Amino acid sequence: MSRLRAAALVVLLVLTGGVACDTVFTPSTPGSGMPEIDAIFADYDRSDSPGCALGMIQDGEVVYRRGYGMADLEHGFALGSDSVFRIGSVSKQFTAMVILLLEEQGRLSRDDDIRRWLPVMPDLGEPITVRHLLHHTSGLRDYLELMTLAGFRDEDYYTASDLLEFLTRQRDLNSLPGREHRYSNSGYFLLGQIVESATGQGLAEVAQELIFEPLGMLDTHFHDDITRIVPRRAMGYALAQEDGFEISMTTLPIIGDGGVFTSVDDLVAWEHNFYDNQLGDGGAELIERWLEPGVLVNGEPVKYSAGIVDQTYRGVRMVGHGGAFVGFRASMLTFPEQRFSVITLCNLGDAAAGSLARRVADVHLGDILQAAEAEEPLVSRTDTDSTQEFLLPVAELRDYTGRYVSSELGVRYALAIDDGRLTLAIPHMDPEVLLAAAEDRFGTDPSWLQVHFGRDSRGRVNGFLLDTDRVRNLWFARLE
Repeated sequence: MSRLRAAALVVLLVLTGGVACDTVFTPSTPGSGMPEIDAIFADYDRSDSPGCALGMIQDGEVVYRRGYGMADLEHGFALGSDSVFRIGSVSKQFTAMVILLLEEQGRLSRDDDIRRWLPVMPDLGEPITVRHLLHHTSGLRDYLELMTLAGFRDEDYYTASDLLEFLTRQRDLNSLPGREHRYSNSGYFLLGQIVESATGQGLAEVAQELIFEPLGMLDTHFHDDITRIVPRRAMGYALAQEDGFEISMTTLPIIGDGGVFTSVDDLVAWEHNFYDNQLGDGGAELIERWLEPGVLVNGEPVKYSAGIVDQTYRGVRMVGHGGAFVGFRASMLTFPEQRFSVITLCNLGDAAAGSLARRVADVHLGDILQAAEAEEPLVSRTDTDSTQEFLLPVAELRDYTGRYVSSELGVRYALAIDDGRLTLAIPHMDPEVLLAAAEDRFGTDPSWLQVHFGRDSRGRVNGFLLDTDRVRNLWFARLE
């Protein structure tokens, strides 16, 4: 190809945003790729499918980066390492880092009672600290689960102010602060609100000033303005019910627990900072505080640090986090002793970004890793154990039917009998079948919801407590 034709091709690709792939080949020859790595992403390496962008970093150098599949099916733009994705809960580490940098500046403390900064939050018996929020030991119910239970869908819209008001209505906790680790997006949303209260600036602006600009992460931001134009944005997709794909995006401007848009290329700069910190006062001490694990009241450590999980994978230390929201899945894993990192950003809702990243690590680290064992999730997930059912006569099930209301959710549920089983109707969802598990106790199969009915002094059902993995002790009163 002549230099003139090559230059014209570069201009065309820049103008259209379309690249078949963006690849660094080291130490192989141009065009040869990494067949073992490419095979992992073969299902996405198509011009008619969303897919994933991959980055592999060894000793500070990008050894492989490539896009598999399409960033935008409507306009025919392919994925590359500069495609910008929503990264879900991988965002939490940036929120945590902002908190640590503000603490370094003396503007807040991890040991502050959150009500110092958010006096609107209710007093729930014991102080909840900023540190509790960082390590998911606050006991606060998860807002995404609460909103689902209140009948909200991913595509529904509410503001940060709406969500804060919603959280102030909560009158109970999953557990007392510091007693257990239970993943809660509410905590990281509130960290963003604390940043705003402590600085007078939004989390997006502070993160830009303290992290993204100093590290040259020019394509990275907290997406709190849904009207913002994002160059090279990857659209989010889900599998369509019939065939093909459908768009899966959100209009939510909620940030803190998620909301970061970024690219593989920008996350390379973030990975470099892990080993050579350039933020704040500089030096390794900030990174050490970032990786400091949470500790329960009884002295037991938890694996969750400040927006990051420090654990062992196949005998090797692995630091990372996963993210999942609407049509996006993300994972960033670092193996500090091997100075190796894997980044997988996907724009398809059923893409297992974490599993894909670990498979890349399996290939690259090879004999360093011990024999594979059952995978451990990076963050707690909803319990999927089956509920053991015993059948109740319809006459007994009628004791539980009727309408119930939760003042904390501001929603009503209807319980009815369908085909001999008790059902619970949540707004905008198909009715859940409740299987009897014990006296006055029911649950779904798989075990998402558990319901424990209460009775008054005359033995009549007067309400129930609802539990999920991330929401406990939610009371519904029976309406007469």
